[in-house]
Amino acid sequence: MCWSARADLVVGGTVSAIGVLCLVRAHRAGWPERLPLAALPLVLGVHQLIEAAVWSGADGDLPSGPARWAGTAWAVIALPLLPVLVPVGVRCATDGGPARRRLLTAVSLLGVLVAVPLSLAVTLHPVTVTEHTHTLTYGVGVPHSALLLVGYLLATVGSLLLSGDRLLRLLGLLTGAGAVLCALLWRLAFISTWCALAALVSVLLLRWSGFPGPVPDRRDPTAVTRQS
Repeated sequence: MCWSARADLVVGGTVSAIGVLCLVRAHRAGWPERLPLAALPLVLGVHQLIEAAVWSGADGDLPSGPARWAGTAWAVIALPLLPVLVPVGVRCATDGGPARRRLLTAVSLLGVLVAVPLSLAVTLHPVTVTEHTHTLTYGVGVPHSALLLVGYLLATVGSLLLSGDRLLRLLGLLTGAGAVLCALLWRLAFISTWCALAALVSVLLLRWSGFPGPVPDRRDPTAVTRQS
């Protein structure tokens, strides 16, 4: 996998456009509760566009000041924002029973707990960016990084797997598999490559956002289908 400013511009522009379509489809379908999660592709698309600026800074094409701001903005989205946005978005869109909603509420609270130390790390420590074998490595000085990574993945990937919606569960499986792949192949640049992969697979939300009802997992007896 080779990433560059040009690659991030292409991916970011494409995913951002899809993200706008997701929001339009969710709004037109009369699903306001889907809007937080439908916004995820747009957030991830903008995230890749920001990383294009970070690449420009690493290549010396952008002054150090704007490059540092771009690196900080990238870290804010990748670290404290995503573990809150994803589970809360899934919780808002969930049409399952009380037990599932309580479980997703707990996962959302886990995302908030993970986001607090990550927010402090981004606030208190300068974000460093290093180009490493055609990927970018971000240094933030996160304490207890292994523990926070587990909580981060439980909040993001776990909430999708627990949603009871077939398309969201597929998105969770793809992002979970992507996390394993990125950890194995690009350990030093794990968060950068995983976020890029998450942006690509989030296009599944384009179909989900305008679907007339949640797509239940047929293996899940508690799943509920609601029609508009």
